[in-house]
Amino acid sequence: MTEIKASGYRIAVIGAGAIGGAVARRLLATGHDVVVWNRTAGRSAKLVDAGALPTGSVGEAASSATLILLTLTDYVAVQQCLAELDGDLSGRTIVAMCTGTADDAKHAAQRVAVLGASYLDAGIQASPDMIGTDAATILYSGSRAAFERHRAVLGLLSTPRFVGESPQAAAIWDLTLFGLWYDAQLGLLRALDTVREAGIDVAEFVDTAVKQLGHVVTEAPVTASDLLRATYPAGPATLPEHLTVIRHLTRLRGGQTLGDGGLAAVAARIEALIAQGREDEGLTATIATMPNRASA
Repeated sequence: MTEIKASGYRIAVIGAGAIGGAVARRLLATGHDVVVWNRTAGRSAKLVDAGALPTGSVGEAASSATLILLTLTDYVAVQQCLAELDGDLSGRTIVAMCTGTADDAKHAAQRVAVLGASYLDAGIQASPDMIGTDAATILYSGSRAAFERHRAVLGLLSTPRFVGESPQAAAIWDLTLFGLWYDAQLGLLRALDTVREAGIDVAEFVDTAVKQLGHVVTEAPVTASDLLRATYPAGPATLPEHLTVIRHLTRLRGGQTLGDGGLAAVAARIEALIAQGREDEGLTATIATMPNRASA
């Protein structure tokens, strides 16, 4: 294969899966110079047909581009690709676009620094069909200068949001948002399972469930404000009142397929707060720092 030389502002898309394919097609549609590489070469054939330039290796793709997007399955694949890069990649920006842990992002950033390139971590809050639309959000962290330098291109893929200069900030933000969805969805599934087993009309119950979940959503800004101000008003109930309900829930959920949602740990936390004389506070106090009894 003929060696591809760097030519102005070129973008390398490493990984031609669902997200990588969507990213490459969007960049091609907006007139950008795109090179692609995939470990299984056949997967990038349609992108080449659409105008992307094929490359024979990760190193060839990276050395010929200004912006390198690692649209890979996970950080294992990211590290494998980064390990194949060598030489000086100064002036280039490498973006890891996959879901992973803070340590994953930190290790990727360290490897990129050795290569002399700038690093951005990206948390994709979008499905492949959303790429290039206002419905997509991609979170970025790492080099603010690199983010600003490539903001216009990144803005073609989604609504880009810079969330911090720590390389792992986007990974934490991204994974925490997924966790919030899982917490809500699994909570709903536990509730539906409970009422179904009790012979209650599930469809009727859902109407009241939607209203209950709505209270959490509506009050989210107030909850965040209480946390930031380190004030924990009782709100709908004090900690002892919450503890009574949580104990009832623990018994109700005993033996459920999806478990009790960690209520035993929550109950223990509330008991400890009450022992500290904080019984007049509300549920937000459960994530507050507890004073050390010895220094009180």
